[in-house]
Amino acid sequence: MNEVIIKEKTEVLLDYIMKKCLWQFHSRAWDRERQNANIIEKTMQLLCNEPVEKDTPEERCYYVDAVYLADSYRRLYPWVSEMDKADLKTVMVNLKERLDFLLISGSLNKELTDPRY
Repeated sequence: MNEVIIKEKTEVLLDYIMKKCLWQFHSRAWDRERQNANIIEKTMQLLCNEPVEKDTPEERCYYVDAVYLADSYRRLYPWVSEMDKADLKTVMVNLKERLDFLLISGSLNKELTDPRY
């Protein structure tokens, strides 16, 4: 799959998160980093029919968000289920990178990096 199509698909999935998922609003950068990594990884595993770790309470919390996200993606964007797994994983990695930029490194919210917060 070419770069342009991967970027377009990444933006579609990103748009859904930005409009529908409240977990993106954690108040500290480290919370956002952890949530992005875990939720996106578990969503990718679910979409690729791979095993998902959910042994700890923290993993189960991320798992619930990932199930919602994977179900929504399958329902709203049928192409997600039709994609080659390697291409889908590329889209999901790009999605995580975009989330990290928009929600953490590119954010103007100074509370994210305030050590007293």
